[in-house]
Amino acid sequence: MGQKCNPIGNRLGIIRGWDSMWYGEKRDFGQKLVEDHKIRNYLNARINKGGISRIVIERTLGKLIITIHTSKPGIIIGKGGTEVDRIKEELKKLTKKDDVQINIMEIRRPELDAMIIGESIARQIEGRVSYKRAIKMAITTAMRMGAEGIKIKASGRLNGSEIARSEEFKQGRTPLHTFRMDIDYASVYSMTVYGKIGLKIWVCKGEVLGKRDLNPNFSANSDSRGNGRPAGFQGAEARGGERGGERGDRRGGGGERGGERRGGGAAGGGDRRGGGRTGGGAARK
Repeated sequence: MGQKCNPIGNRLGIIRGWDSMWYGEKRDFGQKLVEDHKIRNYLNARINKGGISRIVIERTLGKLIITIHTSKPGIIIGKGGTEVDRIKEELKKLTKKDDVQINIMEIRRPELDAMIIGESIARQIEGRVSYKRAIKMAITTAMRMGAEGIKIKASGRLNGSEIARSEEFKQGRTPLHTFRMDIDYASVYSMTVYGKIGLKIWVCKGEVLGKRDLNPNFSANSDSRGNGRPAGFQGAEARGGERGGERGDRRGGGGERGGERRGGGAAGGGDRRGGGRTGGGAARK
């Protein structure tokens, strides 16, 4: 079950909200769905280097609210907000609506966002960087930033080989069956000279123990109290920090003891040597 289903769709309504928030009647549901698809495709093509993770679309009476979650808000906003105004006018023409609002939300820790990780690896592979090196660097960075586990699968003509194959790299744990686990997922591809290379990324951010706000614009980087974690979140970083502190204390203690012993030995050696020399001098006299 967990291996076959999309981890995001599997967790909708439990710990994750929907990316499209609107109600459609039978007569206009299909039209709104196609419009959402067009908006997302247009924005991803228009701001292809903007570090876009997800686009949330909300509709109220005659109003369209688009929230862009990005790691590089400066690129989208532009100098003095000129770029975002231009995008707004283009979206008005595309959707044929007069009231279009664009909100931009910054992703505080892009190293833990599956879509941004995938895009970064894909761009590196296109730039002829070894796929193994790019993937291993992404895994190391994510684990250092506090991910509980990460899994990346690459498929295609890896390193330009004649026969296509799949390779999987993972570190930590990614329990796909556990619905309380906050697992982010993305599927991207890299367009190389020898064909497409597909990438799938699963990032486990930890367990959600409390009740999470299912608002799609809820930032996974902060909880309802404004802390740096979602409510009821316990990741590997906290546990690793405690262990690191204990190790540091032990090491510090060992250093002090070693210093005392060494200092004592040196002093003793000095006294002995001094005494020996003095004694030798007295005997000679």
